[in-house]
Amino acid sequence: MDSDDPPIERRAHPRTVVLKDGVIIAEGVNISCSVRNQHTHGAELRVEPGVVVPERFVLLVHVDGARYRAVVRWRKKERLGVQIY
Repeated sequence: MDSDDPPIERRAHPRTVVLKDGVIIAEGVNISCSVRNQHTHGAELRVEPGVVVPERFVLLVHVDGARYRAVVRWRKKERLGVQIY
């Protein structure tokens, strides 16, 4: 692969880059987050550094008027990959 070639997309569901405000709702707490990319079955979220996010929660995305049940699939510092359903 040439360095000018675009990266190969290996995901089963291509993500759409977005920038939406969201709220993680779990165990009596509300945690502000931003949704950075999203597809039918998942999303990448960003939270403030040091925030502890539980494994399962409800994700509220105000601009979409939507609530999703979510489970964390990966974590990397303040980034979270979640499966939504």
